[in-house]
Amino acid sequence: QVQLVESGGGLVQAGESLRLSCAASGTIFNINDMAWYRQAAEKQRELVATITRGGSANYADSVKGRFAITSDNAKNTVSLQMNSLQPEDTALYYCRADISPAIHRAPKTYWGQGTQVTVSR
Repeated sequence: QVQLVESGGGLVQAGESLRLSCAASGTIFNINDMAWYRQAAEKQRELVATITRGGSANYADSVKGRFAITSDNAKNTVSLQMNSLQPEDTALYYCRADISPAIHRAPKTYWGQGTQVTVSR
């Protein structure tokens, strides 16, 4: 079994920062890509940022220059540093990881339960 647990959400004012963290635990042989998604009320889930095992990161245009995704392969964690937060960043943020449970086993996609980020004006 694999579990992803996010933390770090909260309520902040516009212009402030938050740091989200996600830790993967369980039967893990290798983690490939990790990513953060978000889903605002009455909107579809959208990709925020991804990072490969090698450390290559990509961002949605809406967060470029404000958010930074990092990972720690040894600790099976991924973080999202969010700066200059705006009310439109308000959403439930989810962690996603593609994880192989054993050698020669194809990776499966796992999701965390989500952590709420609310940005007030």
